[in-house]
Amino acid sequence: MTRCAHFPAVAIPTIASRLERRFIVMSGDANLVSRLREQLPPGWELTQAGDLDAVGGFEEILQYRFLLLDLDDASGFDALDTLRKARVDMMLNIPIFCFGGARAVRGQARLARADRCFERDEIVARLGGFCEQFGWSG
Repeated sequence: MTRCAHFPAVAIPTIASRLERRFIVMSGDANLVSRLREQLPPGWELTQAGDLDAVGGFEEILQYRFLLLDLDDASGFDALDTLRKARVDMMLNIPIFCFGGARAVRGQARLARADRCFERDEIVARLGGFCEQFGWSG
């Protein structure tokens, strides 16, 4: 990613940065994140974050292929607030897949425009399919 000369704080996406195969995981569950890393196909990168702002602004987050969001996490971020920030405040259209959470929380996540919600045990098994689907055959 390059910086704009007129607005140095604004990142300008490049073709190379857009083609990078990467996704965000928002979870404080070290065991789960480790299991996800073990399942990464070659050429993919996992970015773990506890806050969307830590990843960057709209331009940076849009460069990621998808986001995995832990609905059970209590390590400092509110998953439903994260969904609202992504969808309403930032108007991001990247896929957001939630996992875990009680049935009522998954319902709230769907109302906050999560793309899909999965059981906690499913997310690791589904990672390969997500990477294939969003790999853009390149």
